[in-house]
Amino acid sequence: MIATQEKTLAAQVRADFPILDQEVNGHPLIYLDNAATSQKPRAVVQALQAYYQHYNANVHRGAHTLSTRATDAYEGARDKVAAFIHAAHRDEIVFTRNATEAINLVAYAWGQTQLQAGDEIILSVMEHHSNLVPWQMVAQRTGAVLKFVGLTQTQEFDLDQFQSLISDKTKLVAVVHASNTLGCINPVQEIGAIAHRYGAKVLIDACQSVPHLPIDVQALDCDWLVASGHKMCGPTGIGFLYGKQDLLRAMPPFLGGGEMIADVYLDHSTYADLPHKFEAGTPAIAEAIALGAAVDYLSGLGMERIHAYEAELTAYLFQQLRQIPQLQLYGPLPNAQGEGRAALAAFTAGEVHAHDLSMLLDQAGVAIRSGHHCTQPLHRELQVSATARASLYFYNTHADIDRFIQALKETIDFFSGLMG
Repeated sequence: MIATQEKTLAAQVRADFPILDQEVNGHPLIYLDNAATSQKPRAVVQALQAYYQHYNANVHRGAHTLSTRATDAYEGARDKVAAFIHAAHRDEIVFTRNATEAINLVAYAWGQTQLQAGDEIILSVMEHHSNLVPWQMVAQRTGAVLKFVGLTQTQEFDLDQFQSLISDKTKLVAVVHASNTLGCINPVQEIGAIAHRYGAKVLIDACQSVPHLPIDVQALDCDWLVASGHKMCGPTGIGFLYGKQDLLRAMPPFLGGGEMIADVYLDHSTYADLPHKFEAGTPAIAEAIALGAAVDYLSGLGMERIHAYEAELTAYLFQQLRQIPQLQLYGPLPNAQGEGRAALAAFTAGEVHAHDLSMLLDQAGVAIRSGHHCTQPLHRELQVSATARASLYFYNTHADIDRFIQALKETIDFFSGLMG
C-alpha cells in the first residue's frame, strides 16, 4: 500500500521537470546529483519569467503599481519560507545570496562582535567548508578557539565526545543537520539542548535537510538556521537565514548601503528594523519570488510524503550498492525502511578514482558527483582524496537507480580489465 502510494509521487511530478526528459551522450538522462543542486519544476521557472515579463520593478521603494506588485510578491515569499520552517515571526527570515552568505552574516555580525579570546566554537569534522571557513576567519580575528567533534565507529556525529568538549567557555555550536558526504542525520535538537544548558548559541546548516525533511525551527530551538534555495527546487542566487527575533535585532548590520537604513546623515546613519537591516541593496527579487514558488510546490506535495518516498528509494539504493563487492560505502547504513540517513551515498571503488567513475558514468547518461564535496577535512579523516556520490530527490525512480547500478558495474568492470 505504502509503496504504491510512494511510487505515484515520482510519476506525478516527472512531467513538472522538463530538463529530465532529455538524452545525454545518447542515453536518457539519469540525474543523481541532487545534493549539489536540484532541478526546477515549471512553476519555479514560470515564476521567474512572470516577474520579468509582467511586474519587473524594484521593491519597497516605489508607490507605482509594478513596484507594489513586486514588493507584495517578494514579501509574500518571505511569509512562505517562514511558514515552511515554522518560524514564529516572518521577520526572522532574512534573504541572502545563499547559505554561505547566511553563515558569513552570522559570523561577521554576531561572531566578530560577541566572541573574545579564549571563547570556544564547537564544529564537527564533517562540516561543509561553508560552515568551517567563516569560523576559522572569526577565530583568527577574535582569538576564539575552534574545537571539533569527531566520528563514531559508524561514521556519525560523536555525541559523547561533544558532551566532553563543551564547557562554560563554549559560545557557539555550529553543526550540519544532514551530512552531504556521510548522509548521517545529526541529532541537532539534542545537540542544541545541551549547548543551551551551557549558554552557547546554536547554528544549524540545513542545506541537506530543508529540501528533504519537515523542519520546525521552534521545535529544534536553534538560534540560527541556514538553507540554499537551489537545493530545494528554487533558483540559484537565493538562500535564507532564520534567526530568533531578539537575537537578530541585537546583531549589527552585515552590509551597509541602501535599503537597510532608516535615516542617513552625512556623518551617521540609523538602521531599518528586521529583516531589512540585513538586506542591503537591491535584493534578488525574482529569485526570492521563485523560491516562494518552490516552497509552494514542495508544500503541495507534502514534506512527509517526500521524506517517505525518498526513504524507500534510499533503502533500494543501498540494497543494490551493497551487492557490488568493490565498493566502500561511507556513513551509516539505512534501516530496512531506508530511515536513519539522507538520500545519498558516497563511495569509492578500489583503485578507480572517483573522477574516472563519474566521467564514465556520464558517457552512459548518468550524472553523479565526484570529489571532496566541499568537505576536505572529512575526506582526510576518512583517508580518501575523493569519493563518488549519488544523491536522490523525489523525482527519481527505482528505474533510475537500476540504470545507475548497471552503468556503475559496467564502469568498474571496464577499469578492472584495464588494470589486469
